[in-house]
Amino acid sequence: MSKKNIDKLSIFALGGVGEIGKNMYVVQYANDIVVIDSGLKFPEEDMLGIDIVIPDISYLTENRDKVRAILITHGHEDHIGGLPYVLKILNVPIYATKLTMGLIESKLKEANLLGDTKRYLINGDSELQLGCMKASFFRTNHSIPDSVGVCLATPEGNVVHTGDFKFDQTPVNDQYADLHRMAELGSKGVLALLSDSTNAERPGYTGSERNVGKELEEVFRKAKQRVIVATFASNVHRVQQVIDAAEVTRRKVTVIGRSMVNVVAIASELGYLNIPDGILIEPEEVNKLAADRVAILCTGSQGEPMSALTRMARSTHRKIDILPGDTVIIAATPIPGNERYVGRTVDELFRIGANVIYGPGSVSGVHVSGHGSQEELKLMLNLMKPKFFIPIHGEYRMLRQHALLAEAVGIDREDIFIVENGDTVEIQGGVARRGSKVASGNTLIDGLGVGDVGNIVLRDRKLLSQDGILVVVVTLSKQDGAILSGPDIISRGFVYVRESEGLLDEANRIVTNTLNRLMVENVNEWASLKTQVKDALGRFLYEQTRRRPMILPIIMEV
Repeated sequence: MSKKNIDKLSIFALGGVGEIGKNMYVVQYANDIVVIDSGLKFPEEDMLGIDIVIPDISYLTENRDKVRAILITHGHEDHIGGLPYVLKILNVPIYATKLTMGLIESKLKEANLLGDTKRYLINGDSELQLGCMKASFFRTNHSIPDSVGVCLATPEGNVVHTGDFKFDQTPVNDQYADLHRMAELGSKGVLALLSDSTNAERPGYTGSERNVGKELEEVFRKAKQRVIVATFASNVHRVQQVIDAAEVTRRKVTVIGRSMVNVVAIASELGYLNIPDGILIEPEEVNKLAADRVAILCTGSQGEPMSALTRMARSTHRKIDILPGDTVIIAATPIPGNERYVGRTVDELFRIGANVIYGPGSVSGVHVSGHGSQEELKLMLNLMKPKFFIPIHGEYRMLRQHALLAEAVGIDREDIFIVENGDTVEIQGGVARRGSKVASGNTLIDGLGVGDVGNIVLRDRKLLSQDGILVVVVTLSKQDGAILSGPDIISRGFVYVRESEGLLDEANRIVTNTLNRLMVENVNEWASLKTQVKDALGRFLYEQTRRRPMILPIIMEV
């Protein structure tokens, strides 16, 4: 390969464009690769039995000698959740800010990877030499502290990745976005900007987290009984606001939900949460205090079936029940696809007799997004003034809307690249074009299995969930192929045997006739026998029931 072909800049996503979650972005120049973020997403409804989804990293494993580092922008699951799985295959150095690293180390410890992984702390002033690229960072606002954007200085020019961001002029932790640094990058010249598109459809500005604190305090004051607040465990700012509101209204706080307990412990230990002495109590102590002196901080803002809030709403939690008159605050917006689960939980809470405060922040006042709205996205574009623009982190309609915003602030349409996962944007000599596609997609995690469940297994699971399974067991003579026992037909999830004896008797007859015919025709290969039995039985069952159960023939010879 000629030097001309090697020395070009390639930018692409292995996850995080055209979708919410599993963020992973790759910047490559010649023989150096830098990865930004390594997240997960939760499975879609048709991914039966799947626990989580991470990006397909086959391109990185094929080029493992070129991967210099994974840079992490912040500590949300959709940006760090894939690390334990990726690092088992691709052991490269990790760079992250203090809180983000604390959350990562907790995950790595659980996966027994802590001792094998090189980890380096960074902050907004750090600079790293990663092969031919130099990485620097800038502070941003988001719904978790210690969020940063990334600038990679490459031989072609500067590539900036914003991370998830908004511009909060009154952040609760006084960690202001580094506007001067962003403007400085823009004045020096940004070749390509990759920018968060999550709220590209929302006009105006995203509200300040500080506004939520005032609203929470007001709700706490008015509540006659216990207050239960469900939010994302990683929303450390929101956790602080709940603790502050409880302190002002003289309530004790108990923390429920494994991930919430974990994040509170880590953030407190690292100094990101200010928890007054004596305010935290164990769940067992809740019923010993007056109802108007208790606040419960828990997981379950997305209606997850096994989360603390959902179990409390169904009265299946081991330690705490929600009582009539309790006030429940759902301080989060449903992730697309989770609206139905949240709705079910809200219904259960109302049935109990709880006062439920939920809905978009503009309605409830108890939640604001961590992502910038249209005016903030325009501000980022104007600060960076990129030559080329690649909208990321959002579903396709969000990417498209972000592209329109970029056009509105003066970026030429031909310099905007709306890409899918695996699509490369190649820049050489200041000219950008769409390059060849790299391997991308989903790696499905089911239990301890990583990638061993694919489309064929999912198809089988879907078939089983829809029409069930029929197992046909037959024993044949090894000498002459005669049927010695069976066929025995076992139905699971297809029909109820006691009420379908006629159907199954006819199915039995069809299997017997098919096998006898094949013996006469001297067909004795097991693959052929099974295929013919499945075809004949499948046709019959579809004619009778208009259903297509999975048919599993088991043929034995004695």
